[in-house]
Amino acid sequence: MDFDIIPSEAIANGRATDAYYYQTELALEADSRNPTVVAEVTADQFPTGEFELLAGIKDSVALLEGVPVDVDSMSEGQLFDGGPVMRITGPYQSFVRYETALLGFLSHTSGMATAALRCRTTVPETQILSFGTRHIHPSIAGIAERAALIGGVDGFSHVAAGKLLDREPAGTIPHALMICFGRGNQEAAWRAFDAGAPNDMPRIALCDTYSDEVDETLRAVATLGDQLDGVRLDTTGSRRGDFEAIVREVQWELKTRGHEDVDVFVSGGLEPTDLQQLRHVVDGFGVGGAIVNADPVDFALDIVTVEGDPAAKRGKLSGVKQSYRTPDGGHHVGLADREPPADAEPLLEPLLRDGDLVRKTSFDIDTAATRAIEDADHVEFPWRVDWSQTAGLPFNR
Repeated sequence: MDFDIIPSEAIANGRATDAYYYQTELALEADSRNPTVVAEVTADQFPTGEFELLAGIKDSVALLEGVPVDVDSMSEGQLFDGGPVMRITGPYQSFVRYETALLGFLSHTSGMATAALRCRTTVPETQILSFGTRHIHPSIAGIAERAALIGGVDGFSHVAAGKLLDREPAGTIPHALMICFGRGNQEAAWRAFDAGAPNDMPRIALCDTYSDEVDETLRAVATLGDQLDGVRLDTTGSRRGDFEAIVREVQWELKTRGHEDVDVFVSGGLEPTDLQQLRHVVDGFGVGGAIVNADPVDFALDIVTVEGDPAAKRGKLSGVKQSYRTPDGGHHVGLADREPPADAEPLLEPLLRDGDLVRKTSFDIDTAATRAIEDADHVEFPWRVDWSQTAGLPFNR
């Protein structure tokens, strides 16, 4: 029995699309009509004050390369707030069937990358690992981990994604291993972990399976001694109470026994508000659902000119547009053939010309991640807020 996975060739040849685009092709062919159009990918028509992070450009290029169109776009890792992030110019029949896949590439990955950046900017100095692939279809694990890296996380846990992205996956041990050894035998499980792990792998012991986090932490220290690099607390939310107090107690008891060099990592359903609360008391976070379960960015692809004349559906803005960044971090949208704001930088730049890649870029993940962090500083990404004024408020993804 095969997996329910759309093959890559179906995406590349345009079969990964909605049926009405096939009907559009048939209708245009029946009338011998194939107008040259400009189409723009846009989430919000005007700036809203809520920036989002662009990802998915690499796969978009893989989709449109060789198609006889011109494409201008923002760079991967660029923050945007209204207006187009991509512009496609060419005969409409040449790209109509690719719209579904293109929007999927951009919408899903941009949503996850934005969520990762929210986490990163909340705790800019603390390690974050992406642990969320168990929440998504395994066929998109590489896409999810790439988006998380662009958003600034330090690493991820998925083995196959690591091979795809040429990154070493990170992780410790699950509760399942501890349970295999049984209650009261935690020491045996930790020793087995130490014996089986590669020499260069940090020894991070899971310390909350059967008993109090402090108890298991001190027992792990006694068992592994100087081999122990850290402990991970992944206590179920219904059992952990005040997580910050638990972490502080663990650290206190480690310190009183001369083991302050043992790091404390936490995971388990963490949101940016949790990261903010715990940022001063832990050495690293494992974040899952807060990244991969993020809502996709609601991109749409809209025709804005037909044969050079302005055109748009009701509620959308006609005419070819450009998005700009001003030195003060402002995001502006204007008609591309009009005078831009003073000292503004145009954000949509040539990417493909007649299907050929013209932008000198390697689509390097680290470059995109650096761009995202720098741009977050530039535009004062909205998650850099005064958290002292938001205590107790729910996190609104």
